[in-house]
Amino acid sequence: MIPGGRTITIPHLGRVEGHGGIHVKIVGDVVHEVDLDIFEGSRYYEALLKGRHFLEVQGIICRVCAICSASHTVAALTAIEKALGIQQKQLEDPNFAVTSYRVFLLRGLLVLGATIESHALHVFALALPDFLGFDSVISMSAKHPEAVAFALKLKQLGNRIQDLIGGRAIHPINTLVGGFGRLPDAEALRSIRDDLRASLDPLMKLVDLCASLEVPTWPAHPAVYVALRPYEEAFRFRGEVICTSRGEEYPVEQYQDVVRELTVEHSHAKHAALASGETYMVGSLARLKLWGDLIRGRAREAMEKLFPRGVEDNVILNNWAQLVELVHSLERGAEVCDLLLDMPPAEHQMVEYEVRAGRGVAAVEVPRGTLFHDYEIDDQGYVVAANVITPTAQNLANVERDMRHAVESMIRVDRQMPEPKIKAGLEMVARAYDPCISCSVHVIREP
Repeated sequence: MIPGGRTITIPHLGRVEGHGGIHVKIVGDVVHEVDLDIFEGSRYYEALLKGRHFLEVQGIICRVCAICSASHTVAALTAIEKALGIQQKQLEDPNFAVTSYRVFLLRGLLVLGATIESHALHVFALALPDFLGFDSVISMSAKHPEAVAFALKLKQLGNRIQDLIGGRAIHPINTLVGGFGRLPDAEALRSIRDDLRASLDPLMKLVDLCASLEVPTWPAHPAVYVALRPYEEAFRFRGEVICTSRGEEYPVEQYQDVVRELTVEHSHAKHAALASGETYMVGSLARLKLWGDLIRGRAREAMEKLFPRGVEDNVILNNWAQLVELVHSLERGAEVCDLLLDMPPAEHQMVEYEVRAGRGVAAVEVPRGTLFHDYEIDDQGYVVAANVITPTAQNLANVERDMRHAVESMIRVDRQMPEPKIKAGLEMVARAYDPCISCSVHVIREP
């Protein structure tokens, strides 16, 4: 124990998914300890998948978390289909093959629905109260009832998309290896498309509100960013190449050359670092850092308002990056609906395949960052190895790094800064990452 100084403890981090706390030890103007304690109960889902048939995988893995269930489903199905060799159509990227274009679009719409739901919840219900001086979205609603009502409506729209494509709003049951159990009818797609487009103008009003707010600069700090290269020359959430802000590129199958997992004593979640040992960030801010020049339409307008000086190294701006992606997801979702409506009617969309031994690795850009799923199956179709690396697990070491820098910046200005103000700053930094703690806890310690 370091003598002297002061200890700041936040036993429960509010307005995030899951249960965690923060512990900081300050001596003079030096921060000696920073721990983001994750004490959510461990979910041993990788071990649970071993010995299961591949047809069971997506139904198990999506239950890691409700709000992330669609994202895990798409990543799991894509990895399993790679293991089975179910890749029949190539898109613009010659390395990017899919089962069929219709299935590809429908899964993309499912990811967009999950993004709309998650970003709407986080930006307006979890993060915005910090900027407006409220302790919760409930107290915020008294002064901003229309904004809160619209945000909840937007979240509901994301749920409707997941219900339409996945068969229900959480834990999809209509998503299958090789396709879908049933396809959405044209009337339902038109309704979703029209609601997506109708949501753009009111959302842009909230963009204006957020653009008028002051963003604290004390957390600003350079970082290494990681995100997938989009499969086409447009802003997209899927791809086959891992890119870093330092210019490195790796195929997704080599993700373990990029991401090095490690355990820490104070957390039930693994941490991650690059092969160099550096921490890094995944998520909306990372995607805008690497691929923001591909943003178009109303989302480009939102980006110019929220990032007037370009995408800066300040984790608090991850909230505004999510808002840009929210606008993009509405626009892209409506576009995908049009593409699906232009296709000839089909009663059924499944791809035939034969069971074989193989390994498949897939990555998807989900609301909190890059999600990796890796499965190896035997010639009977049973899982012999599984590995899942979630965005939050990748971000945790960087969260602690940013919290350390934030506290050092605050006490540099005022060495006797009151504890409540430091706590508020720590929580704001942690919440900016939009951590999904439930997805991150899958530590298995070797005996």
